[in-house]
Amino acid sequence: MVAEKATLVLGGAAVGALSFAAYQKYTQKPKPVLVTTPAPTKPSAPTTSAPPRSLNSVEKAKQILPFGFPGPVNDLVYRNAYVTSYNRRDRNPNWVAEHLTADTLKRGSDVDRQKSSFKEDDNIPSQFRAKLSDYFKSGFDRGHMVPAADVKNSQVSMDETFYLTNISPQVGDGFNRNYWAHLEHFCRSLTQKFTDVYVFTGPLYLPRQEADGKFYVKYQVIGNPPNVAVPTHFYKVIMTHHQGQYTVGAFVLPNQPIPDQIPLESFKVPLDAVERGTGLTFFDRMGPSKHQLPDLCQSVECKLVIRKFNDAKKALPQ
Repeated sequence: MVAEKATLVLGGAAVGALSFAAYQKYTQKPKPVLVTTPAPTKPSAPTTSAPPRSLNSVEKAKQILPFGFPGPVNDLVYRNAYVTSYNRRDRNPNWVAEHLTADTLKRGSDVDRQKSSFKEDDNIPSQFRAKLSDYFKSGFDRGHMVPAADVKNSQVSMDETFYLTNISPQVGDGFNRNYWAHLEHFCRSLTQKFTDVYVFTGPLYLPRQEADGKFYVKYQVIGNPPNVAVPTHFYKVIMTHHQGQYTVGAFVLPNQPIPDQIPLESFKVPLDAVERGTGLTFFDRMGPSKHQLPDLCQSVECKLVIRKFNDAKKALPQ
């Protein structure tokens, strides 16, 4: 494992090497850095005097943008088993959402992952589309955000998980084929205790402090020409429901090999930190009370079951 000798920042809070304390056993522990967020300024009072015959904001916009609105556009794609928001600039999902239950995880007749193949998503305009050629000989796996194993109930649904709008570049050995796969299995196992399991998964591009004391966001871009951003980290945000009771858990993992012995709780972070780090708002219909919901790891043991996958089956040709 390559040590990451830097201080990372998630949602305005400094976190240690590879983001979490357990990694300090395996990497050099950096000097703690305090990152403060300036207090919000009070907006100035609006002026009461408006010039006569003033145009309203919509009319002004029509004059400023007579030839159209440039974006950014985040494409929403609806599938049988998931919904994804696709980022045209990074050629990665912003997030992918799924709803797991004991019933949805039942295997359908004649459903087989080997029948599925990776494919480009025609829902995305060609100039912004992640392409199969971007991943060719890139050194990265085509990592599922919603794994194929979550939709064994339908061959059509399983096939849909192989669209590149559900895919991000992931380190293979030690991550996508190992620790990340164990985390995916953990999410499925939650359906044994909870009626509903809602999961959001997506990439992160976290700043880190380097030797000069400054913070930088650095990540690789793959493809020829370079098109697809390689995330520095990935998150999973989980909400469970059973008999009117809810719990929430959020995890952020580095996109690099992780030893199996690292506890999952080492990667647990506050939901608010993921929201600030991604610019997303999860479970907004729960209202402010969502931040007072019980911790998932207080309701169930957040522990991975290490399952040795057949690498030849897990790692399809890249």
